[in-house]
Amino acid sequence: MDQAGNRGAVRGFAVGMEETTRRWIAAMRDERYADAWAIEQAILALRDPATRDDPAQPYHRRWVWDGRAPDGRDVLVRCYQGLGDTIQFARYLPLLAARARSVTVEAPARLHPLLRAIADVALLAFDPANPAPPADLDIEMTELASALRMPPLAVPVPYLAHTPAALPRGTIGLCWAAGDWDRDRWVPEALLAPVARAGPSLSLVAAPTALPVLNPDGCAFDLSATAALVAGCALVVTVDTMIAHLAGAMGKPVWLMLKAEPDWRWNPQARTSGWYPSARLYVQPRSGDWHAVTRAIARDLPGFFHHDVAESDHGQPAQSVGARLLG
Repeated sequence: MDQAGNRGAVRGFAVGMEETTRRWIAAMRDERYADAWAIEQAILALRDPATRDDPAQPYHRRWVWDGRAPDGRDVLVRCYQGLGDTIQFARYLPLLAARARSVTVEAPARLHPLLRAIADVALLAFDPANPAPPADLDIEMTELASALRMPPLAVPVPYLAHTPAALPRGTIGLCWAAGDWDRDRWVPEALLAPVARAGPSLSLVAAPTALPVLNPDGCAFDLSATAALVAGCALVVTVDTMIAHLAGAMGKPVWLMLKAEPDWRWNPQARTSGWYPSARLYVQPRSGDWHAVTRAIARDLPGFFHHDVAESDHGQPAQSVGARLLG
């Protein structure tokens, strides 16, 4: 094939992969998980085995699983994606442990306390400069759903518990910042002022804020401390970041502020999530329109807290949503 033919073949492959990715995203958003897994298997069959866990690729672009079943094998789960992705898919670790001979999870050390609360598995600290050697079967954390053929809600939620921080009743946790790699997920913090003024509010961002919150210096950059704050909140209002997954995994009411074309795991046409039953989705009606999102949240807050009081007013002392969920 001549050079022009090679370029055409590459373009054709890229177009084909884009269409395949669109079909996979549509299947995931529609909760047609069997269809999504079939697409993943078809992609896996086309991959060159020599490119598996390719050190020439950044970790978040690597594929790890070779398609074999984990049953009866020594499995190494590698956490190459973000903290939120790891929390989202950690729900599958108990199921994996029940089928594999052994399970070791290689994850950032700061996640270990939360992972210990989810599953009884061995833990290794992930060192990007010195990753663990291959095991009998390697798999990336986000590949577990496909490998186990288990939809999200096959795992009861909450699947993560944490001792709550002592906070005023009805505290709202606020997170308006996500990773720097996608600034379109960030909400200008000033837009959340009406929400923060609706009752006792707490920042879940590790930076100072001018909002009227209980902790104007921000949240500690520590996952256990953050988990305690989330557990103590009555409601968490957050952008698409780790906080959303932490709250969802705990079964906390979480109102998720999403850009008009959100990540694959959120359906912009829905108000609910197949991953987290306690989530409510607030999607931009137009790209960049966070004003509409925050106005809708401020409008819905009185109904949320009225419902909370009504449920509690049956001859028993009123409890926060957090107290009820955590028993």
